[in-house]
Amino acid sequence: MSISDRIRVEDVRVLSQSYGKLTNTKLAWRRDDGSWQTQQREVYDRGNAAAILPYNLQKRSVILVKQFRYPAFVNGHDDLLIEAAAGLLDDATPEERIRLEAEEETGYRLHDVKFVFEAFMSPGAVTEKIHFFVAEYEPQMRVSAGGGLAHEGEEIEVLQLLIEDALAMISDGRIVDAKTIMLLQHAALKIFV
Repeated sequence: MSISDRIRVEDVRVLSQSYGKLTNTKLAWRRDDGSWQTQQREVYDRGNAAAILPYNLQKRSVILVKQFRYPAFVNGHDDLLIEAAAGLLDDATPEERIRLEAEEETGYRLHDVKFVFEAFMSPGAVTEKIHFFVAEYEPQMRVSAGGGLAHEGEEIEVLQLLIEDALAMISDGRIVDAKTIMLLQHAALKIFV
């Protein structure tokens, strides 16, 4: 039996449609014993995204970005967030979007972008799926200072870190962003071995 055979959507109400779309859904879920259970779920849909970790094997370094994130701040993170460059797809393919996003945020024009995996980041309430990429970078690939787009509210600092230092920043709490932790762990296991 497929999941679509186990669900009946009874009502969907749009609660907000601004940056994303927040809905309240009433549904019936068919449990393993065959009974139907009514459930209510709020779902936030902001679209899918892509994230990338540029790396340099010779220097044993990675490129990350540092910026203000209001949701992290209101949840007690009183610092700028260190992250992998990322952005919403906005009707582009994941590879197209991540190339543009990497250049906007980091200033690097990356050539050989490699898809590594995709993941739902908070599937209990958010529809977003992130497509994860890695790419080798060389100093001559830097075509601008990066920093993001001011008209989108971005004010981004570009960081070049040794992989060992970036991994230590996970342990000591300076890197707390899930997509970044996932990409750094991938790099530790598959790239910098």
